[in-house]
Amino acid sequence: MHATPASVSRADIVAAQTRLFDEFKPFVRRTPLMRLPGAALGLPCAEVWLKLEQLQVSGSFKARGMLNRLLAGPIPAAGVIIASGGNAGIACAQAAQALDVRCEVYVPELCPPAKQSKLAALGATVVVGGAFYPQALQACQQRQADTGALMVHAYDQPEVVAGAGTIALEIEAQAGLPDAVLVSVGGGGLIAGLAAGFESRTRVVALEPELAPTLHAARRQGQPVDVEVGGIAADSLGAKRIGAIAWDLTQRWVAQSLLLSDASIRSAQQWMWREMKLAVEPAAALPLAALQCGAYTPRSGETVCLIVCGANVDPASLA
Repeated sequence: MHATPASVSRADIVAAQTRLFDEFKPFVRRTPLMRLPGAALGLPCAEVWLKLEQLQVSGSFKARGMLNRLLAGPIPAAGVIIASGGNAGIACAQAAQALDVRCEVYVPELCPPAKQSKLAALGATVVVGGAFYPQALQACQQRQADTGALMVHAYDQPEVVAGAGTIALEIEAQAGLPDAVLVSVGGGGLIAGLAAGFESRTRVVALEPELAPTLHAARRQGQPVDVEVGGIAADSLGAKRIGAIAWDLTQRWVAQSLLLSDASIRSAQQWMWREMKLAVEPAAALPLAALQCGAYTPRSGETVCLIVCGANVDPASLA
């Protein structure tokens, strides 16, 4: 399943953007970019930009990569199959529905009921495939070998990464280049796409929960390694190991990798609901958490872009 290193370039992302927005117009959205003065968030930076990917089709940035994967080649009669903590599966199911093909989604036990219900409502066959994402992925791969369905990876396929990378092109078209982009990391598809899209023209900063440190652990060991995952954002950031594509691209383009506590993530999530009426899942709150807790300190006059990556959350949990 792992792609060879250096398998996604800015040219691949430009091609994905054409495929998604010119060749299949009805599905993926160009999401808004909210621009606020740093003072509005009590920060010394000039501006904070919020890229509102929680308003994307399927409720997360994953729609871009999933549709790009499905459009990239023929889909067999058995349809598509994916293992996911929730968001990638939802996006894959919605893309499959738009293309009128079958979809089977393997989820871990920690996948929230709200996400499982949404998958079922989209017509996907939902199978609980183990306690955590790695077990769900293994069960999914065994099933794919039996059925011949198109295997879609939640984060470690070139088409998936290139689709996520279209966010970088979109930000640049909307407002130019920020000084820094703060982005959550699980398996790494999103940060890999952003790194390839921005290259060295802006600073991309990796953010992970302390209880799910896939990239941080890989950097400490000098190679991708398995880690124990848990905590508040494990349903979205619950990959056990950083993806091969993400490892390669972050090694080249991402200098900074930061860890955040669950308490800081939860505080930022609640702040976004209370002060901005943005209902986002924990994974989407890491960029703001990094600013609020001081893990990332912007320079005076800096423009910082926060990738608000998903909104598949039960609003009742935000009270």
